Amino acid sequence: MNNQTSWRIAFIGGGNMARALIGGLLRQGLPAGQVSVGEPQASLREALQRELAVTAVADNALAIREAALVVLAVKPQTVASVAQELGGALRAQRPVLLSIVAGLRIAELTRVCSAAVPIVRAMPNRPALIGAGVTGLYAPSSVTDTQRNMAERVASAAGRVVWLRKESELDIVTALSGSGPAYFFLLAEQLALAGESLGLERETALLLARDTLYGAGALAQNAHSLAAERAAVTSKGGTTEAALQVLQLGGFDALLERAVRAACERSVALADSVAAALAARPDLSRS
Repeated sequence: MNNQTSWRIAFIGGGNMARALIGGLLRQGLPAGQVSVGEPQASLREALQRELAVTAVADNALAIREAALVVLAVKPQTVASVAQELGGALRAQRPVLLSIVAGLRIAELTRVCSAAVPIVRAMPNRPALIGAGVTGLYAPSSVTDTQRNMAERVASAAGRVVWLRKESELDIVTALSGSGPAYFFLLAEQLALAGESLGLERETALLLARDTLYGAGALAQNAHSLAAERAAVTSKGGTTEAALQVLQLGGFDALLERAVRAACERSVALADSVAAALAARPDLSRS
């Protein structure tokens, strides 16, 4: 994004992920004057204005005024009240609505906002907080290429983006990259504990595990093949091969597949619960 971008962007919710996206947009050259945030907490509004120089207000309808794109960055349990507050403004302005609300499907968003509002769903992950994230995006066929490009430019402010073929794939993205950092952190924790149990000092083991995780990630980022990178570390009859054989014999592959499947199934269940909660609110239905 460059400083010639003329359209305004509004954020509903000024939490960590919103701040990460705003910071990325500003670093890419978007003027702070083209960003507004609706945030109920005074302390967060003050921090946004002080640290990022963007307009932050308590009135969500005021925040989205004249915005071409609105990022919905609130907790699922607050969507109903936010939708009631913004419904009229969204139907009148029809901005692109980029939702990063976990488990909130487009069908529910359409029902509480308006069928006339173009909606894009996004699933970012925690590394987005440092600009190293990856975000899965999905938009129905009714969203135009121009509108998709707008959503992608905002999402890419926090890292890479990938477009998905169908909305249900967002549950897989949630399980793989959304929850994924925790899997790697657990592996690093266990590596450090294993090193400590073999005789290393705790801080030394932690440093080695952290930096190995970081370095392996950097190598993977530019790797043509993850399998090839793994093979490059694995000498025939060497130490790495001995360790990998233990993991394979222990059912590592199947265990990890079950873990990711469990996370995916939980993502579906949480989305179902959000849908049920909103369905119980007939006052939220919009035409």
